[in-house]
Amino acid sequence: MAKTGTGPGPITPDGSPVEFYSLLKPLGEPELVAQVTPPGGSVLELGSGVGRVTHPLVGLGFEVVAVDESAEMLARVRGARTVPARIEELRLDQRFDTVMMASQLVNTADDAVRRQLLDTCARHVKPGGAVLIQWMTAERHDAWRVGPIRSDGDMTITMAAVEEVSPGIFHATMRYTYGDDKVWTQSFSSKRLTDHDLAAELAAVGLRLERFLTEDRTWVLAAS
Repeated sequence: MAKTGTGPGPITPDGSPVEFYSLLKPLGEPELVAQVTPPGGSVLELGSGVGRVTHPLVGLGFEVVAVDESAEMLARVRGARTVPARIEELRLDQRFDTVMMASQLVNTADDAVRRQLLDTCARHVKPGGAVLIQWMTAERHDAWRVGPIRSDGDMTITMAAVEEVSPGIFHATMRYTYGDDKVWTQSFSSKRLTDHDLAAELAAVGLRLERFLTEDRTWVLAAS
């Protein structure tokens, strides 16, 4: 299933509607980074989008490099160095105190791309540094159902469709609404990963799963 998106404004190659993502607020990510990064330290944010997390990190005094394949997304980032690139192809001549990869990118249904994404994380973190990865746990995958996921003021996020097309591989379509007249959709594929699967994928690129940083276990701390 190709990643696709519909709705007003630019749509990125992975189907993300730029205008919708510009409406989203941080959900505690900057505080997680601050827990594991030295004051004033360097942060590589992989898949930064419009700067939802980038801007608070800059405000906390971190030196941030924001990476995204979408020029439309990066055009909205302020206060950080921006690098237009696909994460799996990134090769910077720099290592960082913390590397962060959000948005459940690690759950890609493409096993080869997942390995490349994690290899990018490992390649860019300093020895003894932190790798923060957001993932969709197996339990949360199993709970996917069509229907509303959350509302915040004028914004509603709904799972419009979901299907397990092969064992552990899901195709899903999200529907985002804002106000009375703005509607976007985003379709994507996702792979169900167990804790063992995630630990094995990390180990394959020289990283180890240190601990889970949140009660819902969706944020993982890994280290080299």
